[in-house]
Amino acid sequence: MATASVNGLKVGYEVVGEGRPWVITPGDRAGRDAPGVRELAEALAGHGNRVLIWDRPNTGESDVCFEGDSESAMQADVLAGLLRELGMAPAVIAGGSGGSRVSLLTAARHRDVAEGLALWWISGGVFGLLSIGLHYCAGSIRAAWEGGMEAVAELPEWAGVIDRDPANKQRILDQDPRRFIETMERWLAAYCPSEGELVPGLPYEEAHLLDVPTLVFRSGASDIHHRRETSERVALELPCSRLVEPPWEDTEWRERQAARTAGEAPGVFVRWPLLAPALQKWAEEALPPHEGA
Repeated sequence: MATASVNGLKVGYEVVGEGRPWVITPGDRAGRDAPGVRELAEALAGHGNRVLIWDRPNTGESDVCFEGDSESAMQADVLAGLLRELGMAPAVIAGGSGGSRVSLLTAARHRDVAEGLALWWISGGVFGLLSIGLHYCAGSIRAAWEGGMEAVAELPEWAGVIDRDPANKQRILDQDPRRFIETMERWLAAYCPSEGELVPGLPYEEAHLLDVPTLVFRSGASDIHHRRETSERVALELPCSRLVEPPWEDTEWRERQAARTAGEAPGVFVRWPLLAPALQKWAEEALPPHEGA
């Protein structure tokens, strides 16, 4: 599988198809092999698009990295560098759950790499933001505090990146425990809800300047992690956005979580390919014709 060097990090990626550049970013600590991600890329490629799927730092076969104001900001900077490295900028930057936050920050921090934005399952609400902050950071903080970096390297949440690249274990062990805890606590604090931010890391004043054509899929009213009002507020505050209904029922997120927990489905992104028709229709309407199309 292909890798690139971006900001001193090894980043795993694949490109599917030819045509208008797109990139898809999933959430959680899922990599590009998460069921549904490649399938969405293939569906978009079938409409004449060149689609990048990638492993964010700390996922898949990419390097682990513990730098930056937040994990999402660090990943956004790497994504911008990867798009430039591959000659795919500007691209339509698309993502769901944590991937929507990374996509938004990428466009806001690196306007030159974004031709459009497509977002779904945008994390929000006090419970939603604090719970994901604890999900990403709390286990590593406690492990480093009580057992040092050896205990961190043994956590199940880092097993995937170590299995894909055993050198990641040494990268974790090489961290200074005190500095690592400081980083994890800074990353955790970034998720604290703020009246001045549209999403963590994106102040309202910066969001209002983000003149990128944007498609926002409305979140389900039943979704406690990706609140409906968050999706509606993002669509309202971004100056060039369009809010649309998703291609699934209100309880999609809850049902996918339940199916994964019960072992009835391989992951929560499995129905993402259903987004492809709406994404393509919007791109044809909102974006200028792609050169060579």
